Amino acid sequence: MQEMTRQFNDEKVVGNLYSFMGESGKEYLPHGVTENEFLERLDPLELEKIQKDIAYSMIRRKTFNDARVLKKWQVIIDATELDEGYRKKNNYYLSRCYNRGKADEFVKYHRSVLEAKLYLGNNLVCSIASEPIENSEEYINQSEEKIKQDCESKAFIRLAKKIKKSFPRLPIVITADGLYVSRKVIQICMDNGWDYIIRYKEGCAPSIAREYQALPEKEKTSSEIEYQNQIIFQNTDVNLIYYTERKVQADGKEKITEFAWITNITITKSNAKKILKAGRNRWKIENQGFNRQKHWQGNIGHACSWNEQAQKNHYLMEQIADFIKQLYEYYYLEKNEIKKLQKNISPELLASFGRQLTKTEDIRVELHSAVLN
Repeated sequence: MQEMTRQFNDEKVVGNLYSFMGESGKEYLPHGVTENEFLERLDPLELEKIQKDIAYSMIRRKTFNDARVLKKWQVIIDATELDEGYRKKNNYYLSRCYNRGKADEFVKYHRSVLEAKLYLGNNLVCSIASEPIENSEEYINQSEEKIKQDCESKAFIRLAKKIKKSFPRLPIVITADGLYVSRKVIQICMDNGWDYIIRYKEGCAPSIAREYQALPEKEKTSSEIEYQNQIIFQNTDVNLIYYTERKVQADGKEKITEFAWITNITITKSNAKKILKAGRNRWKIENQGFNRQKHWQGNIGHACSWNEQAQKNHYLMEQIADFIKQLYEYYYLEKNEIKKLQKNISPELLASFGRQLTKTEDIRVELHSAVLN
């Protein structure tokens, strides 16, 4: 943040930014410390409104309709750890004990977030809701160890309420990993009128695999895809689809990997491949989401502040900034066949603010036009 303060407080950068904001007469941008003091007071709901408005703006365009799954918008759910260390930066951090009961026992503290991203095709993912996984006031103020720490499953209940409140009529298909193979998650999806496609591994609900394997015949669309509808799981029906992937490795050997998903969507020969493709899109939240923001840009694993509210606001600002950058990469760089390394995109954008003072770029007009497909 100190480096950002130094780089952004260039005369031309300051002039351009304030001009874009409709202000003038100011000679410098706030210092990083001042920004953090502001973020400590800012209600995260204000940034969540921007997050929601951006998502609504994308949904209302017909540009991204082809990314829908059977006419429903795909929302990918996953959690990630943001910061871990031996120091407890605030009371909302979760704790994790290692080597419990041994002489070398130690504790580390971390904070995490449960994220919901809207998949828009072309590797574009837009954050529509974020829910911190953190200790509650009740946990912090307890006198006895009766109340358990927060977890991903509890956070999903809160996240689902947030999504339903913000997008009450949006047709949604929830996509998640094997942790969400539970009666509670399925019931929440049913109550909200959402479809779901959840990664299935036999260890998380063995009764599903047992019933499936006991069937004398399975439906097939090819040698790679087989499925069965109406398998009983905890007093409800789920549909199970298997996909066998075969790849020839560099050494010439064939690698076989098996994937499976449960869904409430009735599987047919005509939609089986669409369901499989949607299930595999879950990786978009990892590759185009968390990995990108941790390793290529954003540095969301850095605390930036010890204040709990400021930390939330830093994370939300990164979600907003990252999606704008995704649009820039796809509709400007890729459409105009401009190749840049990820590590160079943000520094070059910053440099462009300082090339001239609020003047139009002297390049072809068509480069500014986003070609919508």
